[in-house]
Amino acid sequence: MNTTTLASTTRPSPAQVARLVLGLFKLRIGVLIMVTALVGLAVTPGASPSLVQVAVLALAVLGASAAAGAFNQYYEAESDRLMARTRGRAFASGALPRSRAWLLLIGALLALSVGAAWQVLNGSAALYIFLGAFFYGVVYTVWLKRRSWTNIVIGGLSGSFAVLAGAAAVNPALGAQPLLLALVLFLWTPPHFWSLAIAGSADYAAAGVPMLPVVVGPQRAARVVFASTLALVAASLLPGAFGAGPLYMAGAAIGGGWFVYKSWRLARAPSRQTALGSFFASLLQLSLLLGAASIDGLIR
Repeated sequence: MNTTTLASTTRPSPAQVARLVLGLFKLRIGVLIMVTALVGLAVTPGASPSLVQVAVLALAVLGASAAAGAFNQYYEAESDRLMARTRGRAFASGALPRSRAWLLLIGALLALSVGAAWQVLNGSAALYIFLGAFFYGVVYTVWLKRRSWTNIVIGGLSGSFAVLAGAAAVNPALGAQPLLLALVLFLWTPPHFWSLAIAGSADYAAAGVPMLPVVVGPQRAARVVFASTLALVAASLLPGAFGAGPLYMAGAAIGGGWFVYKSWRLARAPSRQTALGSFFASLLQLSLLLGAASIDGLIR
């Protein structure tokens, strides 16, 4: 089917086009991934990078994430039309033409981001930035999303690579703190996304995407979310044994405790309401943890 046939007969205004483009590049997710890279930088001991290096790290991670997000929407346009949550996206709706020129732009953005990191930071940071985009754009979107319920588990490594990129910008020989923080990001993604998937399981079933709630049912998936949250919170407390200060531990404990409570409620009574409660608790947990980790790293 021609993607342009779904385009609105009314020409979008410049403001609407701007919103479509911003949504295409998934900048909200990109900003979160950029923050995780900066946290990786903050918790890594070593010589302080210059403001130029910090800016390049932030923009390179944001650019690579944007490229991966746009490729995800380009590749998934047909599938996105089948889901209420995604059918309004730029390519799925036909509001933006799904032409090969977008692939050239996406590739150029990724190359520019990785190349800038290589030149201004180092090869290790550039490699981790590339791997973050590759795991989301190719491993998750192309290889796993429609084939296995493990899609979001392995695809979630993209956030972990952002932490490692930030740490490598300071010291390519990664220490315990950034490695543990990368582990936390890896363990955070499944219960975070599966909570949302439980709330929208009918959408994923209609689109033929084998997310965990579609494969095993919402009740069993909710119990997996709770168990995964317990593992996440346990891992988030491990940095305390490797030098993390009381501020970090407080943030990890408070946010983690709230996420455990909300995921426990989800496991007891799976519903759209409890699933969304668990989803928003995951965002609060990560925000508190990243904020506490940043401040703790900067004051040490």
